[in-house]
Amino acid sequence: MKQSTPPIEGVRIVLGDRSYDIDIGSALLAGLAAHKALPSGTAALIVTNDTVQPLYEKALVEALAGRYPVVHTVALPDGEEHKNWQTLNLIFDALLTHGCDRKVVLYALGGGVIGDMTGFAAACYMRGVPFVQVPTTLLAQVDSSVGGKTAINHPLGKNMIGAFYQPRLVVCDLATLDTLPARELAAGLAEVIKYGPIADMELFGWLEEHMDALLARERQALAHAVRRSCEIKAAVVGADEREAGLRAILNFGHTFGHAIEAGMGYGVWLHGEGVAAGMVMAAELSRRLGLVDEAFTQRLTRLIARAGLPTRGPVLDAQDNAGRYLELMRVDKKAEGGEIRFVLIDGPGKAIMRTAPDALVREVIAQCCAAA
Repeated sequence: MKQSTPPIEGVRIVLGDRSYDIDIGSALLAGLAAHKALPSGTAALIVTNDTVQPLYEKALVEALAGRYPVVHTVALPDGEEHKNWQTLNLIFDALLTHGCDRKVVLYALGGGVIGDMTGFAAACYMRGVPFVQVPTTLLAQVDSSVGGKTAINHPLGKNMIGAFYQPRLVVCDLATLDTLPARELAAGLAEVIKYGPIADMELFGWLEEHMDALLARERQALAHAVRRSCEIKAAVVGADEREAGLRAILNFGHTFGHAIEAGMGYGVWLHGEGVAAGMVMAAELSRRLGLVDEAFTQRLTRLIARAGLPTRGPVLDAQDNAGRYLELMRVDKKAEGGEIRFVLIDGPGKAIMRTAPDALVREVIAQCCAAA
């Protein structure tokens, strides 16, 4: 079936002199060099991984060749399990080997792992050089490429070492989603789904109506999902760039989800899969606290299942599963003084941050995790 090409759409992140655009459309890579917001420089370094490199490196190199005197590439190993100091150093190795100065521009060509590590490297190299996000996964286009969170993982916690550092531009080329594995597409849909319960139940209803179109990668449906997700995130980031309060609502499902990723070993469950099961747990905790009703939790669970995502968490410890979850969640970035702060749904379309008794959290985990 021939895909209709949606027009290029833009969403603006408003952060004063660090404001930037998110471009959303098809076949954007070829015309990237002409973009007025592209930083000038003495060289460009494309950071990608060994999965994305054979698919899109050539197109990006050709696009940038007319803009920079020299374009270098470094390809990192693919996977969340490689989001660490050792892999980050490969970026610094490339920068130093090529003699890159403060005028180098980094390009993150890949998914969330590549975007996070490229941004962190850009924040650190010579105390800060510009970078551009070119996300090639749905999850990165709707979430991780936007807002300036950059980080690597630690064995004891996800994204615990990083910096807030904004890109100069985000280019979401929907055509790159054509090569995305089905499991990765579903993982990205988890981050789209989360925006409904926390901010926009109209989007939630739209997702219920268009989930089949999204799974079929219909370009117009993807364009709407990416644009609306970016609009919501742009509004939140513009109001609370450094997660002092409001921005934390974007982590709905992530407290449980990050525990799943760390507990299973990074890369066993995809980030979006952990978030999906985590949203079911967070919704159930919200219900037990009297914030939402059973109908809402069932509606959310059905939509997550339709996206092909897990609705039950794994068992992390056969002896004390809930205890292991609690242990991991206490090192979550939102925890304060050892108290876990959850993003909960205070009625459909509204999120709040609050604590919950360990006994209640244990009940939720017992109900929402797979049998040992």
